[in-house]
Amino acid sequence: MTLLAVSGCADNGPTAAEAGETLKSHITELMKERHALDVRITDSGGRDVACGEGKAKRTFAAIGRDPAPQTEPDMLNDLLLGALSRVASYRIAEDRGNAPIRLANDEYKTVIILESPGNGQYAVRGETECLPTS
Repeated sequence: MTLLAVSGCADNGPTAAEAGETLKSHITELMKERHALDVRITDSGGRDVACGEGKAKRTFAAIGRDPAPQTEPDMLNDLLLGALSRVASYRIAEDRGNAPIRLANDEYKTVIILESPGNGQYAVRGETECLPTS
């Protein structure tokens, strides 16, 4: 009976570090799916950001260029949204028209924000939920 109780508690989801690696992978793959040019990492993450009660979150962000420099930011965000479906399953958590699109993945405990700032410029950032550090 004790063995069942212990094994039932074993899977509490990912740690902050595990979810951070997943987030990094999702954003990197998303840029590849869009064939973004000159991709640069603007937030390499890799460190815990404390959020209380022994929990932390991780962040990651990247920017790049679209081959068509005239493509408007809203269209770029839509293109990223379509490409993301080929990377991982995210649901739209917040979409207010011209504002950034906030997406969440409940399984991996990650959030991705699509926020292209100008014509032909991709910008994607993300963070994990507040998760255990170990």
